[in-house]
Amino acid sequence: MSLSSTRFDDAMSAPSVQPPPLTGMILAGGMARRMGGQDKGLIPYQGRPLIAHILERLEPQVQTILINANRSHDQYAQFGHPVIADAEDGFLGPLAGILAGLRAAQTELLLCVPCDSPRISSDLAAKLASPFAQAEAQIAVASCAGRLQPVFAVLHTDLSDALDDFLRRGGRKIDEFYGAQGFEEIPFENPDEFRNINTHGELTL
Repeated sequence: MSLSSTRFDDAMSAPSVQPPPLTGMILAGGMARRMGGQDKGLIPYQGRPLIAHILERLEPQVQTILINANRSHDQYAQFGHPVIADAEDGFLGPLAGILAGLRAAQTELLLCVPCDSPRISSDLAAKLASPFAQAEAQIAVASCAGRLQPVFAVLHTDLSDALDDFLRRGGRKIDEFYGAQGFEEIPFENPDEFRNINTHGELTL
């Protein structure tokens, strides 16, 4: 299925409009097979768990934070934010975590980021929320160097029923769901902000 998107090349160039409130959610619910099954968000990176780096950068950008995790709930709870499991059992991929976030969010918009990209941009939330302040939108997705970064996205909580139906029909691909709904593509310039850590060797980079 081809993706249906609109590109916001100058997402912040329009007259300044206060972005709507955001709930941030860190996706830490995967199985991390390439990490030997370790809980990736808790793996030390530069002296701190990976998720601590994400929280440091995300907390100033959003009103509240959720942590999506399917194990190690007590450890994640120590970071001071609500911990929620996937909406469906069985490690169904990021969409199951996103659905749980859409249901739990106390704001109309949910900002999703992965737990393994410790250098997220300081203006990630503002840029991804910009289409919602300027016009009606359902999904805004980051892109960089010509590639979509689908786990860096803002979604309207109105999408919870559509996403629930998609998962119940066997849908798993995040790009396919976004394409079916239509989304705004928000370009970023620095690929390092989206670099994710998948192996133990990458922890030293």
